[in-house]
Amino acid sequence: MGDRSVPHARPNKAEVFARLREAHAREVTEDYVEMIADLIEEEGEARSVALAERFGVTAATVNNTIKRLERDGFVTSRPYRSVFLTDKGEVLAKKCRNRHEIVYNFLVSIGVDPDTAEFDAEGIEHHVSEETLLVFEKFGKSR
Repeated sequence: MGDRSVPHARPNKAEVFARLREAHAREVTEDYVEMIADLIEEEGEARSVALAERFGVTAATVNNTIKRLERDGFVTSRPYRSVFLTDKGEVLAKKCRNRHEIVYNFLVSIGVDPDTAEFDAEGIEHHVSEETLLVFEKFGKSR
């Protein structure tokens, strides 16, 4: 392969940082929705105590996040009961899992150790653009 670098205009840094802040804000929502889906699949239910344990945070942190997720329409819950994904939450969880799998498969296909790829995919998946994700997916399928 030759040099594939193409000179391009540098994006406005304020715009880049605004997009990054937006991605960080989505990251917690996506992590929680994905973890709730995982717990339901693995244990038949998602309880706040299990979320606190998995994320290594306090019950108060989980409760505040669950309230925000309820407000935003991703979950439903009742005091002392399990947390359930709404249709909107299930769609987001599936999208997150798919994005994670694409990034993971891409990283492994370029020679990254599977454990490292799993760790890195968890961070990259929240920040990768749809355009880049499509390239990752296409690259993974071509191998």
